[in-house]
Amino acid sequence: MKDFKYADEGISSREIMISLPAVTVGVGILSLPREIATLTIAADGWIAILVAGVVVTIITWLTAKVAASYPGESFLTYASKLVTKPVAILFTIILIIQSLLLSAYVIRVIADIAKTYLFDRTPVEVVSLTFLLVVVYAVAGSRAGLFRLNMLFFPIIVVITIVLSLFSLGWFELENLFPLFKTGIMDQMKAVEVSGLAFVGFNILFFYIALVKDTEKSPKASVYGMLIVISIYLLIFFINLGVFGNAVTSNLVYPLIELAKEIEIPGGVFERFDSVFFVIWLMSIFNTTAMSVDVTIYAFQSFLKLKKLTYLFILAPIIYIIGMIPEGALEVGKLGTFIGYFGVISTSGIAVILFLLFKIKNGRKKKLATK
Repeated sequence: MKDFKYADEGISSREIMISLPAVTVGVGILSLPREIATLTIAADGWIAILVAGVVVTIITWLTAKVAASYPGESFLTYASKLVTKPVAILFTIILIIQSLLLSAYVIRVIADIAKTYLFDRTPVEVVSLTFLLVVVYAVAGSRAGLFRLNMLFFPIIVVITIVLSLFSLGWFELENLFPLFKTGIMDQMKAVEVSGLAFVGFNILFFYIALVKDTEKSPKASVYGMLIVISIYLLIFFINLGVFGNAVTSNLVYPLIELAKEIEIPGGVFERFDSVFFVIWLMSIFNTTAMSVDVTIYAFQSFLKLKKLTYLFILAPIIYIIGMIPEGALEVGKLGTFIGYFGVISTSGIAVILFLLFKIKNGRKKKLATK
C-alpha cells in the first residue's frame, strides 16, 4: 500500500478550524434533539446547548493556547515540561483510550443506523467492517491528506444541513417552540450535561497543533471552529422542534434522520431525500472516525516510533472488536454515554491542569526576568 506524499505535511490554522467541527459533528447530532427534548419543555433546550457549547469553547481555547505556546512540539514533550514525564505519559494514555473508544463506538453506531435505514438484510458486523476498512485505507495515507478531506467534505455537510433546514420550513410550526423558559433549573442542568457529551472531539488539538504553521492563530481558529459546531447544533435542534414538536422529538430514536425522511424535493428530483442526506452525512462520520484513529496512532508514535501502518494493522482489529462487544441498542447507548463523560471530563481536566501550570510557570519566568 503506497500513500501519496504531500510536498508539505504542515497544516494551517484554517484547517484546524474546519477539522474541529468535522470531528465533533458526527453520530451524536443524530440523536441529540431527542435527548434534549426529553429533559426540557418546548424549545428550552437551546439554552442547554448554548451553555454547554460556551463552556466547551472556553476549554477548547485553553487547550489550543497551551499547545500553540509550544510550536512544533508533541503533546508528550510539552506536557512533560509542565507536569513531569510520568504524568504526561498518563495523560497521553488517557487521550489514546478516549480516541480508541470513540472510533469503536462510531463504527458500531453507523452500522446500526445503516442497517435500520438502508441495509436491513446486511449484518451489522459486515457494515462495520466495511466502513472500518475504508477508514483504514484513508488513515494509511498522508496525515495532511486527512485535513484536506475535511476541507473538502465539511462544506458539503454544511450545505446539506442548510438544504434540509430550508425544505423543512414547509412543516415548521412556530407554536411548537413555545412556551419559553418553563423548564426547571435541575432539568436544564441535566440537559447541559447531556449537551456537553455531543462536543467530544476537541482533544485532537493537543496533538495536531504541532503541525500548524501559523501557530499563533490556532487558539482563535479553534474558537471559530467550536462556534460553527454550536451553530449547527442549534439550527438542527430548532428545526426538529419546529417540525415535530417536543413530544414527538423526544420519542424518535434519530430525529434528524426522521426529519430527512419527511423532505420532498420539488419536481421529484429525489424520491428519498433521507438516502441522499444519509450518504452525505456519512462524510461527517467518516471524518470523525478517521481523525480519531489517526490521532490515536499519532499519540502512540510519541512513545515508540513505529510506522503508521504497523500501528494501524494492530489497532484496527482492536477497534472492531470493541465496537462489536455491545449487544443491542441499549448497551450501545450506554457505551456512548460512558465515552461522552469520559471524553469531556478527561479532556477538560487535562486542558485546565496544563493551562494553570502553564500560567504559573510563565508567571515565575517573568518574575525572574524582571529581577
